[in-house]
Amino acid sequence: MEKGKPEWWDDAVKFLKQDELLGEVVTKYPDGSLEGKGKLFETTIRSIVGQQISVIASDAIWGRLLALLGIASPENVLKFTEAELAACGLTRPKASYIYGLAENSEELLNQDWNNMSDEEIKRHLVKFRGIGPWTAEMMLMFSFMRPDVFSIGDIGLVKAVKILVPDVMDKESIEKIAERWSPYRTAASWYLWRMIDPVPVGY
Repeated sequence: MEKGKPEWWDDAVKFLKQDELLGEVVTKYPDGSLEGKGKLFETTIRSIVGQQISVIASDAIWGRLLALLGIASPENVLKFTEAELAACGLTRPKASYIYGLAENSEELLNQDWNNMSDEEIKRHLVKFRGIGPWTAEMMLMFSFMRPDVFSIGDIGLVKAVKILVPDVMDKESIEKIAERWSPYRTAASWYLWRMIDPVPVGY
């Protein structure tokens, strides 16, 4: 797993600055970048915490969960019960998902990632309870640092594209618009999120 700014980031910024839809947004936020933490399990459960809730709520719950676990490792998760995990503010299903991923961490984590395509990684991840397409896409972005990922299931991304193109209606049209940012749709997503919340998104 990569750490820090991805090697393709500067090329992505240069590419996106020339885009007539997103260029102004990229110029507005010259600071920061996508940041890899190099911790796949942590990113996985961080993504689960963030499912279907606001960034503020997610950050608060994540803070309490980290205070309980210390380090977000499978071993540390298994030291606690699902009820203790839920007491951090997680729903019962999310606590169950995180516990189950810790129990199956060997199968989840030990793969030949470098020789897998984005789709192959996604197919592997969604086999596990609690990991749907959105969570798998967050992992592709924030753990695997894959450069060309766009998550149509992300409410913030959909909202940001509608700000740029107010007359866009359905998800197919939004995905079509996002194609203009390929091969750097991950970086485009990062800037689209900043349109909604100036604080950079991280998992």
